[in-house]
Amino acid sequence: MPADAPTILATSGGIRASPRLPWVPGPLTRHAVELAGTTGRAPRVCFLATAVGDDARVINTFYGSAVNEGWQPSHLALFPMPNIEDVREHLLTRDVVWVFGGSVAGLLAMWRLHGLDEIFREAWQAGVVLTGVSAGSICWHAGGTTDSFGPDLRPITDGLGLLPHSNGVHYDSEPGRRPLFQRLIADGTLPPGFATDDGVGLLYRDTELVEALAEKREAGAYRVDRGPDGTAVETALDVRRLS
Repeated sequence: MPADAPTILATSGGIRASPRLPWVPGPLTRHAVELAGTTGRAPRVCFLATAVGDDARVINTFYGSAVNEGWQPSHLALFPMPNIEDVREHLLTRDVVWVFGGSVAGLLAMWRLHGLDEIFREAWQAGVVLTGVSAGSICWHAGGTTDSFGPDLRPITDGLGLLPHSNGVHYDSEPGRRPLFQRLIADGTLPPGFATDDGVGLLYRDTELVEALAEKREAGAYRVDRGPDGTAVETALDVRRLS
């Protein structure tokens, strides 16, 4: 059963450390799966590691953790060629698409090359829950800040634009993220948007932010607007803590 409305949970988290695997799904990703509303069967979760070049170790970790979660896992790889014959049919029959972090610039280029930009819009409108971390958060928005081009953060302004807002990730853990995000909104490079500390996600229904959710204590979420004097105005949002 698809979600009741087009749904995106964009995060700076969703994974946690594990003694048995490099990482396992965290509360934010589990919540994204719950939002799909599947009952009586295993949720169908498709994983994309495009942003790390379809690294086999990352994909294998997903399968190991997904089985433990009771999900029906699949993955879409694009290197060296798509591993699925009918990508559109596959994605439209998933409950959740989970996008891993890495290079958002590389991810967007590969997705557009393979027509995934249009397929994801169709899947989103059909009720497939879209979620992801870092690059897998920025990609759904109009743009954000990225280290895709080198260690110095730069703007990225060609996100898929399912959400018309900008997106700031790792707002508390990478010192350059906050000032650059604010500056880019202040000068009009990016539209107003929302930012997340590590361990926080933004839940959107259609294009409206419904709530901010956290899997870490003290982590925050913020709205950043362009003020009338051309400066950035940051407002802390209420955050609901996931148990």
